[in-house]
Amino acid sequence: MQNFIKFETQSTAEKLIQSALQFKEKPFLQKELGKDLRIGLIFLNPSLRTRVSTQIAAKNLGMEAIVFNIDKEGWALEFEEGVIMNENKAEHIKEAASVLGNYFDILAIRAFPILTDKKQDIADKVIHQFIKYSQIPVVSLESSSRHPLQSLADMMSIEETWKQHSKPKIVLSWAPHVKALPHAVPNSFAEWALGMNHDLTITQPKGYELDEHFTNGAKIEYDQEKAVADADFVYVKNWSSYHDYGNLPKVEGDWLLKSHHLKESAKIMHCLPVRRNLELADELLDGNKSLVPLQAENRIYAAQAVLFEIISQIKAGNAN
Repeated sequence: MQNFIKFETQSTAEKLIQSALQFKEKPFLQKELGKDLRIGLIFLNPSLRTRVSTQIAAKNLGMEAIVFNIDKEGWALEFEEGVIMNENKAEHIKEAASVLGNYFDILAIRAFPILTDKKQDIADKVIHQFIKYSQIPVVSLESSSRHPLQSLADMMSIEETWKQHSKPKIVLSWAPHVKALPHAVPNSFAEWALGMNHDLTITQPKGYELDEHFTNGAKIEYDQEKAVADADFVYVKNWSSYHDYGNLPKVEGDWLLKSHHLKESAKIMHCLPVRRNLELADELLDGNKSLVPLQAENRIYAAQAVLFEIISQIKAGNAN
């Protein structure tokens, strides 16, 4: 695992899930592994769980973690090739990433999409330029199109709570919001759920279909109540239109999930932050169906499992 930016294979995912569960039981099992190594957490956008959980994960492995809010504390970065830098961008990604690659052993990058240039967002340009010019392992803390650490924690949470031999029925449900949100979380969740061969249904209003690259193999249902009726897990998340990129087509009907739509044993998931009583009602967030606190806790151990794999490879390379 040179970089961690997306779902790779089912076997890799299963290995990471089991490793994360092991670290959850024994967080300091490898507390000396990362000694004398540094990870740079580079944020171009805000964060709460991603920032703190990754810092804790690095600390649990003995690493030094340095957080840099490049959007507020650094020079404005230019990502285009061959431009004359005579406007508001003071530093090119070529120099910035190269310098950070010399300062750190691992980089972890958070960079949201702009939701106006579909081609650029799909290409995950920012993440890939950090990979290209830093020349060290890169972990995605959420990119334009994916949020793999969140999805790993989500799959870990399902594994931890599903005690039956059969595959669970999982539903990814669109929810209302006040503004246009990115596709990274639902894209990534669908990619991981389908990659793990789970039974996945996606329910959303007309006009909110996701990129088929991520949803191919999922059932699509436009009636939310019908979709969730027999679901074991319902992952609630808002996203903007993909085909009418970044826009908010008019929605008919009430898409706020109700408890009476769900069977007794169903579990509710959300990545946070959540707008209460807009995306999810208090009764579901605060009730015994909610896995939301568990998902947030598991962010630590998902990150720890990923860092463990990358550090192990660094150490193995240094030994050769």
